[in-house]
Amino acid sequence: MSKLNSALLDKAVTDILAYSAGETIVVAGNDVAGKKRNFIETVEAQIALKNYDPVRDKRFSGTFRLPSVPRPNLKCCMLGNAAHCEQADRIGVDHMSVEDLKKLNKNKKLVKKLAKKYDFFLASDNMIKQIPRLLGPGLTKAGKFPSLLSSSDDMQEKIDEIKSTIKFQMKKVMCLNVSVGNVEMDKQKIIVNTQLAANFLASLLKKQWQNIGQIYVKSTMGPPTQIYF
Repeated sequence: MSKLNSALLDKAVTDILAYSAGETIVVAGNDVAGKKRNFIETVEAQIALKNYDPVRDKRFSGTFRLPSVPRPNLKCCMLGNAAHCEQADRIGVDHMSVEDLKKLNKNKKLVKKLAKKYDFFLASDNMIKQIPRLLGPGLTKAGKFPSLLSSSDDMQEKIDEIKSTIKFQMKKVMCLNVSVGNVEMDKQKIIVNTQLAANFLASLLKKQWQNIGQIYVKSTMGPPTQIYF
């Protein structure tokens, strides 16, 4: 059950969308002029935990698929066999074969450049075991080791699944950030994504909502608005 105040969340998302469209909104009693950017801003939730000791308490980690894709512009590269490379070509997804990977010759700089160029990777089942041998640890170090795409999987569906999956992982800090939408999305879809993301995080915590201190939502360049106290 979500403990987010739906009126507060609705107002916050309305303001985020208005600000990103260049309209003036009221922040802490002052008029703040918005600005339309020349890129699609991401809407993210920033969550501060409380009554939680990152050293002593159990670390948590979990992934959740949101109903609407928050970041459609994430770039994917298919590390594929011939069939998967052909399929990637058809749907306009960049791809590399074993031969292409061999050309990188385990060069750390080139592998780092490859990892930087894409947000995530997919790999065919017969390729995934060869990746450490072909590329070394570069993709793993960048936190971008490929997801498996089996021969029976639908490539577009797998890409959409990864684009709409969020991950909460407790490290040594008490603040978590997660993408819940973008400023070109329908307001209701951002609201639903935010509620589901908060509910999922609460389900991972020992004391659930009692471990959540504050939640803010903001666009990439916009001011934060508190929606949970």
